[in-house]
Amino acid sequence: MTGAADRLGIGLAALGRPAYINLGRGPALPAERDVAAMREATWQVLDRAYQLGIRWIDVARSYGRAEEFLAGWLSAREPADITVSSKWGYAYVGDWRIDTDTHEVKEHSVERFRLQRGESWRLLGDAIDVYQVHSLTVDSPIFGDEALLAELADLTATGVRLGFSTSGPRQADTIRRALELDVDGERLFGAVQSTWNPLEPSAGAALAAAHTAGVHVLVKESLANGRLVAEPPTEVSEIAERHHAGTDAVALAATLRQPWADTVLLGPASVAQLTANVAALRLELTEDELAALGGLAEPPDTYWARRAALTWQ
Repeated sequence: MTGAADRLGIGLAALGRPAYINLGRGPALPAERDVAAMREATWQVLDRAYQLGIRWIDVARSYGRAEEFLAGWLSAREPADITVSSKWGYAYVGDWRIDTDTHEVKEHSVERFRLQRGESWRLLGDAIDVYQVHSLTVDSPIFGDEALLAELADLTATGVRLGFSTSGPRQADTIRRALELDVDGERLFGAVQSTWNPLEPSAGAALAAAHTAGVHVLVKESLANGRLVAEPPTEVSEIAERHHAGTDAVALAATLRQPWADTVLLGPASVAQLTANVAALRLELTEDELAALGGLAEPPDTYWARRAALTWQ
């Protein structure tokens, strides 16, 4: 087996708000993307994920109403053994619209942390196990903000694990710098969430080192925001055809083969997409196939420029 369901998690970026950048997301969503319909779609995905044995759920303050949807589901279902991770640093400003110029605004400040920590805990409370800085970069002001670092450290005293997610072409540098942060001799972060996929594997060595150091590694965007499904390279399509599987399963199987990937996050917009994704658990890629996928890497600057150009829809 390539992996087990306990190595998978569900990310709600594609379900907590009406617009997002994932290619192929639109047709999977309800015809009317009002709050009630998106809540129902979220609950359907969470119900099926739980049935399949998936126990990690990832949300963020900027994922529209994702924390709210998750809080309602947790209250209604009372599931056992769920791990919840959330993130602060981006604010959702899209006003539940698709046709808006700005959907989220980033700010890594102590004021934003205090505000969003309060918002997250009002919705999810003690259900939050991991609280992450959203999209940390190597030049983030957090590295020199002693007041913010102290408040982050205080949160660990409550039993919450601190983490950070990364984005951009210098993910590896960010990971290494962030894991050097300590407060009173204790490493600040115990979890990292980064992009890794056959098109953008540049953070792999840094993530492997983090895993070896005991940091929990979460992998996001294994499908390259849908690019590996909507417009897969020929090599991915050929491997999928040989295995009678979807290109999404091929990309996810490659991620699951990375021994340092503790939790691989899925971002389905429907139960059908979730079912297709989970087929990766049954997919055994050969060494030749893994080598072919390894040859697809784009220069990080190119990859992230293309990601930045994706349209919210």
